[in-house]
Amino acid sequence: MALGASGPPASAKQISYLQALLEKAGYATFREARRAYGLTQRQAGGKFTKQEASALIDRLVNGEPEVDAETVRAEQANDTHALVLRGMPAQWLADELIRRGWQVNEP
Repeated sequence: MALGASGPPASAKQISYLQALLEKAGYATFREARRAYGLTQRQAGGKFTKQEASALIDRLVNGEPEVDAETVRAEQANDTHALVLRGMPAQWLADELIRRGWQVNEP
């Protein structure tokens, strides 16, 4: 079992059913469906726990919508920007805000 997976691996029957459901949704492989369904790298390689496979089967059978790829990219960009900003000195941020016409007060 891959690192990070908790629980017994999915059965071959579950995996083949998942593949059939994804093909019906228009994806030839798990990798192609990775972003659309928010799959991890391990899952994109076809490795699921029983619980993960069951949850994805439920999503596909119940017709739950795909994860919006544009939203995922925007969230990833926001996370990256927030991480960069946390590493900047406060004075640099204040100077940039002032340059853009904002008023800045010390806490």
